[in-house]
Amino acid sequence: MRASGLNWQGLMEQLQDALPYCAVSDQSLAYFKYPKRTLSVNLPVRMDDGQIRVFRGYRTVHSTARGPSMGGVRFKAGLNAHECEVLAAIMTLKAAVADLPLGGAKGGVDVDPATLSPGELEGLTRRYTSELVDLIGKNEDILAPDVGSDAQVMAWILDTYGENTGETVSGVVVGKPIPLGGSYASKDARGRSAALVAGRVLKEQGESLNRARAAVYGFGDVGRKAARTLAAEGALVIAVSDQDGGTFASGGLDLEALAAYREQHGSVQGFATDITADEVIELDVDVLMLAYDYGAVNAGNAHAVRARYVVEATNRAVLPEAERFLKAQGVTVLPDLVASIGGLIVNYLEWVQDASNFFWTETEIEEAIDLRVDRAVDGVLEFMRTRQTDMRTAAYAMALNKLHEASVMRGVYP
Repeated sequence: MRASGLNWQGLMEQLQDALPYCAVSDQSLAYFKYPKRTLSVNLPVRMDDGQIRVFRGYRTVHSTARGPSMGGVRFKAGLNAHECEVLAAIMTLKAAVADLPLGGAKGGVDVDPATLSPGELEGLTRRYTSELVDLIGKNEDILAPDVGSDAQVMAWILDTYGENTGETVSGVVVGKPIPLGGSYASKDARGRSAALVAGRVLKEQGESLNRARAAVYGFGDVGRKAARTLAAEGALVIAVSDQDGGTFASGGLDLEALAAYREQHGSVQGFATDITADEVIELDVDVLMLAYDYGAVNAGNAHAVRARYVVEATNRAVLPEAERFLKAQGVTVLPDLVASIGGLIVNYLEWVQDASNFFWTETEIEEAIDLRVDRAVDGVLEFMRTRQTDMRTAAYAMALNKLHEASVMRGVYP
C-alpha cells in the first residue's frame, strides 16, 4: 500500500473550479496561495548502537487568518516540505468548512518509524520538538497525531515542550493520552464521521447504508472505526486491507474477530480469502472507504474503481486527475474536507477542554462531534443544491468565502 504523489498545482486547479462560486479577492487568494512559513530542520539523534544519525524534519504553518494553526506530525519515509505545504493548506480549508477558529499546519520527519526502536523514536521526537519549541504553542501552532505518530508521541512532545519552557501547557498538543489532558473519541472520530457522512450523502440520493456493500482500504485506527460504523448502520463490509494485503468475504466480514486476528497476527491476511490491497480498491461495491494515506486513488488506478461512492476518510486520498475521471464515470467522491472532518473537530474540542481545564464525558464529546459534523454536512449539501455543483467544489467555495472574510477584516500588516 504505497501512496501516490500529490502536488500544489492540483490543489490550485481544484480551487480554480470553486472560484466562480466564491466572493474572493486577489488579496485573500494570495494569502491562501502562499503558506505563512515552512521550516526545515536537521535532527541529529544518537541511535542505540551509539552512532549519530541525522534526520530531516519539517513544519508548515499555512494560515492563521481564522485562529492558531493546528495539524498533524507525521513520521514517514520520503516526507518533504512540499507534502507538508499541500496537506497544511487542506487543513486550513477543512477548519473553515467545520467553522472552527483555526488555521492549518502539517509537519513531521522523513523516517520510517518501524525502523526505530522505542528509545530512538522518543529521542527523535524530543529533538524535533526542541527545534520547534519557539514556534509552537496553544495559541500559535498546535500539534496532532498523524501517519506514524500516536498518543505516546504526543505525550513526548508535551513533556519536551514543558521541559524547554518551564510550563505545563496541555494545549500545545492534541490527541494525547487522557491522563495528560487528552479527550475521549480522539482515535475514533475521523473514521466514525467518514461513515456517518457517507450515510448522509446516500440518504440525500434516496439510498441507504442498510445492506450496502462496502470495502475499506486501510484497517488502522480510522479504517477500523469506519468499518464498524458502516456495519452498525447496516452495511456489509466485504473487504479490508492493510500494509500486507487484503481479506475478502462476500457475505461480510466479522469485524470484531478480524480486529482480534490482526492484533494477534499483525495483518488481516489469512483471516478470510486473501486478496491484494489493489484488489480492494477494484471491488464492485457501493461504498469504497479510503483510510490509508493520500493518493490511494490516482491516475494509475482510477479506471479500475467500480464503487459508486468513494469516501476520503484521509486527506487527499483521491488525487485531482483521478477525481476528474471518476466524476466523468458517474462516481460520487465524498471529499476529505467533509468526510474526515470528525478528526479535526475532536482535536479542536480537546484544545478547548485543555484551555478551560474542564473535561466532558465520552457521551458529551461524541454528541458534540456529531453535532458539528452534521452542521458542516448540512452547509455543504445546501450549497450543492442551490449552486448545482459537486461536493468538493461546494466545500472549497465555502471555505474560501470564510477565509476571504477573515482576511479582509484583518487587513494587511504593516
